[in-house]
This record gives sequence, structure tokens and C-alpha cells, in this order.
Amino acid sequence: MSLATTKTLLGQLKMKHSIENLDRILETALKEDTTCLQFLEQVLQMEVKHRQDKALETRMKQAQFPYLATLDEFDFSFQQSITKRHMQQLLDFQWVDKAYNVLFLGPPGVGKTHLAIALGTQAIESGYKVTFITMEELVKNLKMEEILGKSRSRIKRLRASNLVIIDEVGFLPITKSEANMFFQVVSQFYEHTSIIITSNKGFDEWPEFIGDPVITTAILDRLVHNSELFNMKGDSYRLKNRNTILG
Repeated sequence: MSLATTKTLLGQLKMKHSIENLDRILETALKEDTTCLQFLEQVLQMEVKHRQDKALETRMKQAQFPYLATLDEFDFSFQQSITKRHMQQLLDFQWVDKAYNVLFLGPPGVGKTHLAIALGTQAIESGYKVTFITMEELVKNLKMEEILGKSRSRIKRLRASNLVIIDEVGFLPITKSEANMFFQVVSQFYEHTSIIITSNKGFDEWPEFIGDPVITTAILDRLVHNSELFNMKGDSYRLKNRNTILG
């Protein structure tokens, strides 16, 4: 079999990466007197690694994180209402398999979004599909789902995720119809999809921005039933570490 025929067959198997690197691998195999089986294993391992890397890259892109964040970057010494051990216990992602939720409540600047993104990033690296969206974006996309293809695609991806991060819940009040839409989303995800919520409002304040105590109770009932709750306290990390203009 010729090299050209081999590349053609690899092309039919959609092993483009292997085609592009076949000459180099062959050259190395000849120098190292690699057996046929070892050579085949090298080709397959390289192709699998490439596909895994591309899949990871795609999942990261589709998550639409506003920025990258890791647990190692988080200052647990500044935010002492939560510990690194707490977060590390979540990294086995059994809670995602069981469709449990994680709720981060606390004032602005205490690191809620950072932790949510860090967990989301680790989930992606573990093979899960994750989508990040702010509450404001969620409401807008739900309202435009039947009209705009872009909103329809965003909601479709949301529903196909294993983990959905809804950031900044409670920053802006919502109407009753918007509250109903939010309730429908939470109901659809209940016991099927994990949700991470970040909110600057305590649960006692949710009826105020949702505008309906009955809907609020129904939403919280589903979110909290299977969940881990973190009440984060303290000063704003951003204010504490602000960059100043004057020296």
C-alpha cells in the first residue's frame, strides 16, 4: 500500500490530523525501528488526543464565559466564609451527575462569579457541557426565542448542557411574565440539569425582585431541593484591591 493510498483511507475516516502528521510519525518510526503495532498505536493515540483537545476547545467556546478563572487564582484567605476544601469536594462532579445545584449568595465583589466560572471550567475539562449566562441575558433570550434565531440557538444550547451557570440573579427586577419564563426554565432543569446560581440577594429578598411570592416559592423550592448553598460574606475583593489613578 502506498503512502498516498494510506492518506486517502485516513481521509475517508476523517482523520485529518493523522494525515497532516503521518510523514513525521513514519520518519520517527523508521529511525526508532518501531513495530507495526506500536506505529498504529501512536497514530491512533495522536488522533484521539487531537479530537479530545478540539472537543475541549469547542466546549470552552460554547460555554461563553466572560473571562477565565481557576480555583488556584481565588484568594481563600481574603474570602473566609468559604474554603478551598469546600470547592475541591465539588470537583468530582457527582452533583452534576445527580443534577444537584450550587448556590452562591452574597454581596458584590466577594467572588461568587469567579467560583462559578472556576467550577464550570473544571466541569468542561471533565467532559461536561457547560453554559454561562447572566440573568439579564437569559430573560432577553427567552423573550426573543421565537423571533431571533440567535436567541433560539442560545436557549437550545442551554437546554443541551449538563451544567448551566446563571449569574447575577437579582441585580435587576423582572416582570411577572419574565418570572414565569424563569420558573419554566428552572422547572425544565429540575432533576435533569445542574444549575449554579450567583445572587447578591438573600432568599428573603427574592420575592421583591421577582415580584410574585408564589412564583418565588416555586422557583426556590426547585432550586434548593437538591443543592449546596454558600452564603458568602465580607468586603468586596475588587474594592480592597482596586487600581488607583493617583500614586
